[in-house]
Amino acid sequence: MTQSQAPNPWPRRVGIGLTVLPILMLLMSASMKLSGNPEAVEGFKQMGYPDGALLKIGIVELIVTILYAVPATSVLGAILVTGYLGGAVDVHVRIDDTLGNILTPVILGVLAWAGLYLRDPRLRALLPLKR
Repeated sequence: MTQSQAPNPWPRRVGIGLTVLPILMLLMSASMKLSGNPEAVEGFKQMGYPDGALLKIGIVELIVTILYAVPATSVLGAILVTGYLGGAVDVHVRIDDTLGNILTPVILGVLAWAGLYLRDPRLRALLPLKR
């Protein structure tokens, strides 16, 4: 009779580590929008957003980040975070922003999905990587 092996704790630990960065970045960004940070207000005006958009976008950003951070809703949150970050990429491309500003939301999205993939065995079972 063989004993079943305990699951390797490292993928989950690395996944949690990778998850923290997008969560912190999105929470910081949302807090700047929700607090009416003068730099955020000016940046949104330069991007062509109307007054009042900053608060609405900040609320959406906060909600999708919380959904991503909570394990029970993390897959839905990752999907919504991906959509949110896709919109950020679109805006930066539309205003002909620097490559760094265009790639930042892409990198955050990749980190969000990589973190979720490593911390959630159900997702790894659904989308196995072939060796």
